[in-house]
Amino acid sequence: MTPNSRTGARHRSLATLICGALAAGGLAAVGVATLEPGAASASSHREAPLISGQPQYDNTDVYAFVSPDHPDSTTIVANWIPFEEPAGGPNFFPFAEDAQYDLHVDNNGDGLGDLLFRYTFKTHTKNDKTFLYNTGAVTSLDDPDLNITQTYDIELFQLEHGKAKYKTKVADDVPVAPSNVGKASMPDYSKLRYEAVHKLANGAKTFAGQADDPFFLDLRVFDLLYGGNLTEVGNDTLKGYNVNSIALQVPTEMITESHDQPIVGIWSTTQRKNAQGYYAQVSRLGNPLVNEVVNPLKDKDKFNASEPKDDGQFLKNVTNPELPKLIEAIYKIKAPDEPRNDLVDVFLKGVKDLNQPPYVTPAEELRLNTSIKPTAKPKRLGVLDGDTAGFPNGRRLTDDVIDASLQVVEGELLGAKNDLGDAVDKNDKNFEKSFPYVALPTEGSRGPLAKGTTDGTDVRSQLGDALQPAGSDSSDNMTLIAGSAGAGALGILLIGGALMWWRRMRDRAY
Repeated sequence: MTPNSRTGARHRSLATLICGALAAGGLAAVGVATLEPGAASASSHREAPLISGQPQYDNTDVYAFVSPDHPDSTTIVANWIPFEEPAGGPNFFPFAEDAQYDLHVDNNGDGLGDLLFRYTFKTHTKNDKTFLYNTGAVTSLDDPDLNITQTYDIELFQLEHGKAKYKTKVADDVPVAPSNVGKASMPDYSKLRYEAVHKLANGAKTFAGQADDPFFLDLRVFDLLYGGNLTEVGNDTLKGYNVNSIALQVPTEMITESHDQPIVGIWSTTQRKNAQGYYAQVSRLGNPLVNEVVNPLKDKDKFNASEPKDDGQFLKNVTNPELPKLIEAIYKIKAPDEPRNDLVDVFLKGVKDLNQPPYVTPAEELRLNTSIKPTAKPKRLGVLDGDTAGFPNGRRLTDDVIDASLQVVEGELLGAKNDLGDAVDKNDKNFEKSFPYVALPTEGSRGPLAKGTTDGTDVRSQLGDALQPAGSDSSDNMTLIAGSAGAGALGILLIGGALMWWRRMRDRAY
């Protein structure tokens, strides 16, 4: 159902639910076993062995920032399914139905979640006798030609000591924006995106659907740090690929502990139902790149199944990181002295006097000081360039986390000034200026037009144009048709003669 098709009664019931969620104690009681992740192994872009084979459950990035157009609210964006090829039909890229996609908020710095927003999805098929994702041009989310659709529910959990105490459903059967099949199938995809933005009570908003992958970087860094040759850097490896996004915008007062303690820690997880019917955590992500380049292979799957409160087990990976040693070996840039306590502050505790909560427990979370208002002109290096509203104080879509992280890893905070980077400074697409902010996904029909076609004609006439020789007039067409018919008749005679000869040969004794 689209937002426009919902009844006034449904709107009032949703408003009642989320207002109850906003009021302390206004949630329904729930058993504590609901949220406990089961023992599991197996986020970012294909960064851990087990999750790399489970793209529907693979969380690629998390963003958290004070909303630039509504500074009294906070926006969380979490993405899944890396490297979505836009033309990847006919099934394209649905969210998994056997997964719980969770957004966690720690508002007191103890490494335990205090609030959890859980998204679960259902798939609906109108006609299972066709292979098509859509059977005609789709002009709205409730268009009968959109054959495969998804809807989702949101549950809000209030936690105590990491255990679920209360929960309520704050959204029910919200439509998902579909994969962008192409211009013929979805001529106005921005309209579908707009319809998928769903308003909750008290000014909150939610979105789920496909988007351009907002992460920009040159992933060839894994080719031995460009093989020691920096002349080829600057290729945005994720250009043209899409992801599935979940975005949530809520009043900031809803997620902070108090006016005096405005710092929150945010991360996301995916839990997948196993054969026994229990949910096990298979993916986890807070800060970017941690499980990609900080944790070694032996710890990657363990990290994805763990909780922030237990991150002390990975402390040595932060204080004695591998990456600076590789840079020294390949580029002869001396690695800073260990232990790297400066990295502990950035990645596990937050920067003192900026986004470090009082009495913080070291834990890998994306920490955001919600009292710092957004700037009209964000700087891509964030805090390193004096822009305290940017990374590592949360993460905006425009923040260049690769360059910032490389410079910090090489000792920027220790006085070793450097300008390291991958020469990819911005996303290939412009981000939206309003919620959900992520750029529209690249369409499946993004390729160049076929020879002889024009951009202003429909599909049928384009096919006709493409089959017609360039420069031919009507008399030429008649000659062509007559010649084709004659050639066809001659072909039939030749085939018939060949069949008669073959039958006579088959009847011979030898």
